[in-house]
Amino acid sequence: MEDLKKPRGGRPRAFDPDRALDAAMHLFWEHGYEATSLAMLREAMGLTPPQIYNAFTDKETLFRKALARYHETEIGFALEALSAPVSTREAVRRLLLGAAEAYSRLGKPGGCLFVNGALAASPQAQAIADELKAYRKASEAAIAERLAKGRAEGDLPESPSVEGLAKYIAGVMNGMSIQARDGASVEELRILAQTALAALPAEGQNQGASSKD
Repeated sequence: MEDLKKPRGGRPRAFDPDRALDAAMHLFWEHGYEATSLAMLREAMGLTPPQIYNAFTDKETLFRKALARYHETEIGFALEALSAPVSTREAVRRLLLGAAEAYSRLGKPGGCLFVNGALAASPQAQAIADELKAYRKASEAAIAERLAKGRAEGDLPESPSVEGLAKYIAGVMNGMSIQARDGASVEELRILAQTALAALPAEGQNQGASSKD
């Protein structure tokens, strides 16, 4: 765990914690956890080492706060798509096309922080890799929950399984993130999204739900 405490000294300055955290989030988003150095963080956040230490304790804690900030500010497209009062297929369409837009937004790093953060983590960063995996699993679970709702309402066929389809959709989004990190344009990501949509089962009456009164 890298210590942000040293060197000490310097007169504390007032600072905006949210702005500083946003700066750190963008660095982690662009470079990943391990490649983001303390010097890079200090420069981007505009803080002295004691200020960073007092606010965030260490690099790992700062990264975890950046993940929470990313979840709070950058994945609204997914939450909106999965909660919209539309058919399941339309919800998935909005999710994938929303990802294409979000992952290639001008002025922000390409891809998704949950994917970019620790693509190649060393053993020393295993706890960070595990936390990122937990965020990705939570996203997959949210997709599965929406698919299960659609199946119960009769607009998603019985096959394939909800879990398998959710894993496929999440895998497509993870791949889109890597493509965006490698410089794919929004148009190229939209093509990936449309291709994935074409592979989804057509909407149909859920036979298991047809007996509902």
